[in-house]
Amino acid sequence: MTDLLQLMVSEGAADLHIRVGVPPVIRVHGVLHRVEGPHLKPEDTEELMRSITSEDHIQHVRERGGADFGFAFGELARFRVSIFKEKGNFGCVLRQIPSKLLTMEQIGLPPSVRELLYKPRGLVLVTGPTGSGKTTTLASMINIINEERDDAHIITVEDPIEYYHKHKKAVVTQREVNVDVPNFAEALRRALRQDPDVILVGELRDLETMDAAITAAETGHLVFGTLHTTGAAKTIDRIVNAFPNQQQEQIRIQLSTVLQAVISQLLIPRVDKPGRVAIFEIMVNTPSVAALIRDNKTFRINSDIQTGAKYGMVTLDSFLVEKYQMGMISQEDVITKAQDPTSIMAKLQELEAAQAAVTARR
Repeated sequence: MTDLLQLMVSEGAADLHIRVGVPPVIRVHGVLHRVEGPHLKPEDTEELMRSITSEDHIQHVRERGGADFGFAFGELARFRVSIFKEKGNFGCVLRQIPSKLLTMEQIGLPPSVRELLYKPRGLVLVTGPTGSGKTTTLASMINIINEERDDAHIITVEDPIEYYHKHKKAVVTQREVNVDVPNFAEALRRALRQDPDVILVGELRDLETMDAAITAAETGHLVFGTLHTTGAAKTIDRIVNAFPNQQQEQIRIQLSTVLQAVISQLLIPRVDKPGRVAIFEIMVNTPSVAALIRDNKTFRINSDIQTGAKYGMVTLDSFLVEKYQMGMISQEDVITKAQDPTSIMAKLQELEAAQAAVTARR
């Protein structure tokens, strides 16, 4: 296992898959590569799993079919681990957590996002599919608050803790679900009595947690959370629809007042060099956006984002086109990842026609 972890660190692999019937597999820049060697047998996967897993977590797998935890590989890296049973055998996936926190410039976040870190209260949501870098983005935001704000007690609630934050100007309390506290909702309820200024909720995964996060934002705290949605409109609908019908109107009103911004992100393979580039959509809650949320007209939010550049807003599709024009991503990725593929295709044809006209003039 040490050799495999060492390989992940040296290759910069994001994930390691261990399954019966195939050699270990690592994911580098989004692509799966098989490690040279024999196919793993059931006893091999069990032995590899046991080398990093406590007896408690193994018991969890037997009782519940799976367990998640984090562990440090010396000073080199931290890993988030998911152990499970499949076809009666043990399997596991390890996700490497980068040990170095990136700056917002390195991530590629627009400068408008920095202003959100100094808001006295409200809800900031970072959304996107699994593996789109949400945790990294949030860890970098928390790190900036930690370095620059001496008025902040930061409480993070995660499952498991991924990035460890040292106390800098701020004081940081990091609580792990199933280790320090039974669940997210309970941690949030307790957090309100612990003099917090900033609260990070690893995942808004159920109604109770969403409700507690909205309440925390309403009562004068800056709350960061993540959801597995793409785009601001879908994110708002997802939260509202999690509540029973009779509560939905009230939640819309609450969201329209507490929401500060929705940042959606994707990671797309680069074509100019190895690696991936982050693509963002940023919606800032303006009076106009708040009215659309309140009146259940989220389908109109996209046009507000398109015209909201002066507030620091940007659409996912325009960000995709910009990175394509810079030669960083492929045309195919622009079309498949776009929220409005038809408009994007028309826009790309316009760009090609303009380019062809310039070339012809030369």
